[in-house]
Amino acid sequence: MFKVQKELKSANIPRTVRFTEPLFEELNKVAADNNISFNLLVLQCCRYALDNLKEES
Repeated sequence: MFKVQKELKSANIPRTVRFTEPLFEELNKVAADNNISFNLLVLQCCRYALDNLKEES
């Protein structure tokens, strides 16, 4: 289960990512509701997705 954390260390590589408007708004709301930055939330979502990615057989 995904749980929002308050910090993630060593996030220092800049990259441009484009979001759909609905996804951007939803992520912004979750970040604001949890009092964390948008960037921190996106990093955590990516980490969770990769950790839970099922490998194809």
